[in-house]
Amino acid sequence: MSKRIEVNDLNVYYSKFKAVEGVSMVIEPRSVTAFIGPSGCGKSTFIRTLNRMHEVIPGAYVEGEVLIDGDDLYGPGVDPVLVRRQVGMVFQRPNPFPTMSIRDNVLAGVKLNNRRISKTDADELVEKSLQGANLWNEVKDRLERPGSSISGGQQQRLCIARAIAVEPEVILMDEPCSALDPISTLAIEDLIEELKKDYTIVIVTHNMQQASRVSDKTAFFNIAGTGKPGKLIEYDDTSVIFSNPSVKDTEDYVSGKFG
Repeated sequence: MSKRIEVNDLNVYYSKFKAVEGVSMVIEPRSVTAFIGPSGCGKSTFIRTLNRMHEVIPGAYVEGEVLIDGDDLYGPGVDPVLVRRQVGMVFQRPNPFPTMSIRDNVLAGVKLNNRRISKTDADELVEKSLQGANLWNEVKDRLERPGSSISGGQQQRLCIARAIAVEPEVILMDEPCSALDPISTLAIEDLIEELKKDYTIVIVTHNMQQASRVSDKTAFFNIAGTGKPGKLIEYDDTSVIFSNPSVKDTEDYVSGKFG
């Protein structure tokens, strides 16, 4: 299922403001890529261009290419809704639909895409998705309870189950553990390790230990100053970024000298 992502000279704008400048990178299938860097350097903006989520902000647009297995996400006639079905997203704070049951939360994306599904198929999909999010055993006896009735860490895994229920090929995670306690964080990290067997995963994180634990490759973004665009400074194997980076700013950031 997982796909190769190729980004070529991408610039991201919000109206006249250039938020991200000149990013080029290749993200391999069945891998975890971490985006790190100080606040305001364009990490979250850039990850949202990988499924056109940034376009929900009026005036946002890009220059350059984002290719998934050679298909340009920004090509003429490409439907952003179909892009978002192919490239799922998990946000910083768990956001299950509070009035929906756990079961209906898992099926929400499927129903939003107007897919007709029998009760038997729906039951199988709910179980499969919750198993995939390592949540089934914890909630299987309370599927009709509200999605908001479970813990924060469980809610985040429920959001991951909702994302994988529509069978995407790429999963984007924008600081998925920043609102969670250490035990829940560890559960999400273990889950990421499992999910990369089937998906291409991209994660934004401010946690250096997390980036070093879960990712195969790491991209360091930085910004020259307020009002300047964020830029990709260095992109390499995670072991290289954390032990022998080639750029001094990268070394200073991962060692905690700034940020």
